Amino acid sequence: MNRFKGVLYGMATSVTFGLIPLFTLPLMAKGMLYDSILFYRFFFASAALGAVMLAKKESFRISRKDIPVFMLLAFFYTFSSLFLLCGYGYMGAGVATTLHFTYPVFVTLIMLVLFKERASWLTWVSILLAVCGVALLSLPSSGMSADVKGIVIVLLSAVAYGSYIAGVNKSRVRNMNSRKLAFYVFVFTTVIFGVKDIATGGLQLPPDPVSVCNLVLLAVLPTVVSNITLVLAVQNIGGTLTSVLGALEPMTAVCIGALVFGEDFTLREGLGILLVLIAVTVIILTGTIQGTLDKVFKKIRPRHA
Repeated sequence: MNRFKGVLYGMATSVTFGLIPLFTLPLMAKGMLYDSILFYRFFFASAALGAVMLAKKESFRISRKDIPVFMLLAFFYTFSSLFLLCGYGYMGAGVATTLHFTYPVFVTLIMLVLFKERASWLTWVSILLAVCGVALLSLPSSGMSADVKGIVIVLLSAVAYGSYIAGVNKSRVRNMNSRKLAFYVFVFTTVIFGVKDIATGGLQLPPDPVSVCNLVLLAVLPTVVSNITLVLAVQNIGGTLTSVLGALEPMTAVCIGALVFGEDFTLREGLGILLVLIAVTVIILTGTIQGTLDKVFKKIRPRHA
């Protein structure tokens, strides 16, 4: 039963996160700028997550030494969110979300380059597959159009999110309660966008009640709910299977782009998305795959001795 619940939580995490374009594209169409959209997203998300913590009587206390860490993590989270929304202006939501989903590849590269963690041959195969997938998505076509500038912007989003993940794993807050960690990241991210809005001419007000509704849903579903269900999924089925279920994230965005916003979907783009999903899945399951292959080779070798 716990495994079944965990799978449902993992699916909920990916599907809700994949709903980002459903709420952001209508706001962008009505003239709201990225900074204002993201300020409201994280302001409402901070309030909602804070309410959850109060209801569960969880502590908000942190050390002064944690503040610089949260500022750095919020910096990465800010640019990840900003670049992803910018990418929607250059390409279909499905392609943009798929490119953003390459972040586990960048986590692996960051850990390899900065922290000297060893990479197996499977890791390099995964990176090659991801590069091929991105190349297919980068080629001009009549389908989900994307240009080189847009590809670079969304890949920067993936790099920033990968840096956020690596930063959490290697910082002093890695063992902190996940809701508290997310709350303070959201708070500091809200402050960054608030300052940015003031510096660039002021915060936009939502143009109508429907936009307010979209902003609240953007804050609650793909931000707060996805974070809470992520924790519940990891607790029930572990991080590996939860990460594999993350493949539903770009699939959700592709379906929304095609069904809601009328984005075309070609065979080549489908192949590119498939290669990216395979690459990320292999990255996540590298240890399991390598272990299985080692066992198979050990059983085969004596027969040929």
